[in-house]
Amino acid sequence: MPIDAAKALAAEPRSGEIAWSVKDVQLYHLGIGAGIPATDPDELRYTLESRLHVLPSFATVAGAGSPGVISGLSMPGVDVDLARVLHGGQSLEIHRPLPSEGTATATSRIAGVYDKGKAAVLVMRTEVADADGPLWTNDAQIFVRGEGGWGGDRGPSARLEPIEGEPDRVVERPIREDQALLYRLSGDRNPLHADPEFAKVAGFERPILHGLCTYGITLKAVVDTLLGGDVTRVRGYATRFAGVVYPGETLRVRMWRREGSVRVAVSAVERDDAAVLADTVVRHT
Repeated sequence: MPIDAAKALAAEPRSGEIAWSVKDVQLYHLGIGAGIPATDPDELRYTLESRLHVLPSFATVAGAGSPGVISGLSMPGVDVDLARVLHGGQSLEIHRPLPSEGTATATSRIAGVYDKGKAAVLVMRTEVADADGPLWTNDAQIFVRGEGGWGGDRGPSARLEPIEGEPDRVVERPIREDQALLYRLSGDRNPLHADPEFAKVAGFERPILHGLCTYGITLKAVVDTLLGGDVTRVRGYATRFAGVVYPGETLRVRMWRREGSVRVAVSAVERDDAAVLADTVVRHT
């Protein structure tokens, strides 16, 4: 079996130094659609170095290749075909506001291996700390088609109770045709998001947008719409990737206020509101 659960879970954590600059933060923000309109003061806080605020989802790309989906596939006990891999979900815990530049130590390990029958799910956990202490903890759920069925633990369910009532806010965010090409410059060079031939082999009509790009676009929409643009209020953010997004489409982001959190659902407008992000929660102060 290409995935050896016991070996993967028993492997020693990997640690390495990561670093990021103001330019990296600005590039990430542009990659998730910030800066439109370019002179809007609310957008300048994401693009102008003199007043730069760091959206917490930058943690998923800090270090331009800090451990994530691709690196999880090179861990001991894991040997799978990249064309069978999808990003199933992501959760993020923010311990302190992210600085606009810095160096830190990222420690990663496989924290879970689950048998979903027709697929396997790997949980790649990355804990990041600098000289002042913990900064963030990232969990990437890696979905590997065709690698389940060995009788292992199915793992916890990511499904939440259905959301009741009309949303408090609804916004739409257009996705540029070149959005994936711009976003991949922040570190995720998976050809699924750029190479038409590779996308076809993986079962898609054309390259798809990175799930983490949709993840960032959605968090920005919540922060800008319901949190007064204050990125420091975000404490945690979790989602399940329920469907794909094609560059050129429009995202519809529905938001429901809850005590200390916002429930979110995201869909693709042009495909009859096909679900894109589900079971999504932003926790905040």
